[in-house]
Amino acid sequence: MTWTLTPAGNYASHIPRWNELNAASVASPLLDAAFVAPLLDHFGTGRELLAICERGGRTVAMALLAPRGKGVWASFQPAQQPLCMWLSVPDEPLAPLLDGLLRALPGLPLLLGLTQCDPQLAPRPSAGARQRTLDYIDTARITLGGGYDAYWEARGKNLRANLKKQRNRLEREGVATRLQLSGAPEEMAAAVADYGRLESAGWKGGEGTAVHADNAQGRFYRAMLEAFCRRGAGCVARYWFGDRLVAMDLCVEGPDSVVVLKTAYDESVDKHFSPALLMREESFRLLFERGLQSLEFYGKVMPWHLQWTDEVRTMYHINYYRWPLLRQLHAKRSSTE
Repeated sequence: MTWTLTPAGNYASHIPRWNELNAASVASPLLDAAFVAPLLDHFGTGRELLAICERGGRTVAMALLAPRGKGVWASFQPAQQPLCMWLSVPDEPLAPLLDGLLRALPGLPLLLGLTQCDPQLAPRPSAGARQRTLDYIDTARITLGGGYDAYWEARGKNLRANLKKQRNRLEREGVATRLQLSGAPEEMAAAVADYGRLESAGWKGGEGTAVHADNAQGRFYRAMLEAFCRRGAGCVARYWFGDRLVAMDLCVEGPDSVVVLKTAYDESVDKHFSPALLMREESFRLLFERGLQSLEFYGKVMPWHLQWTDEVRTMYHINYYRWPLLRQLHAKRSSTE
């Protein structure tokens, strides 16, 4: 087993085998090069490394890594990426891979971290003398099976009654609702600009964290969505009250799943209405009809997620230490904080 390190600026020349490894392992759209390459372009610092492991001429693992301070390397994890950028074939034990990579990294690192791992894609490993896992967040998914009518009937009475009440009120007030789906590459610039205006008008705009067509986030989402849409795997959902845009979702698809990346809604809408919930009632019906297997949220579970699903799992981090004593000291220190 041999690890090779190269600057992440060379990632483009390794895209074919990155995508091949993704397809052979987790098959996640968030680990497809169409998602990863724009992350590097817009959020990389130039210090990231692409790590490639081969055994007998076969690529068995790849990762994107970044330095995290003295003696520490970790998976490259910009805020726009919900998942750990690590890929490995299912039949390759994790601990020897991490041990080899830790020893191959420059600067005699003491700790290698893999952050935001999904147990749905890679089962949480057991603790070891040099390996420790930590809870990250609970996240939710929806299994898109059994038909929408059965799924909707299983939702809580409060959700169903509340949305019916909202629709009746909108009808009485003469407000027509409309779901608009956009999936052409040439539509993504306008879609991201619309999303940015919607998000910038809310609390994220006040904090300076909103997507905007001209900031790094906006440029990333545009480039990434255009790449997915060129192969029919990207979609932006807009929801309208009459001619007023009130909610949006940015989504990408994999072979059998769809991921809701970002959601924004008009926070000035009358509090009697929940534009994002109304949008999802309609858009989820369409997803059930598509034959996909699952819908992923990947954000921290919020009360509104639990109105749509009871499928919740805990994502996790992995710490791998150069020596067992370091693991013991780190665990002891963490338990006292």
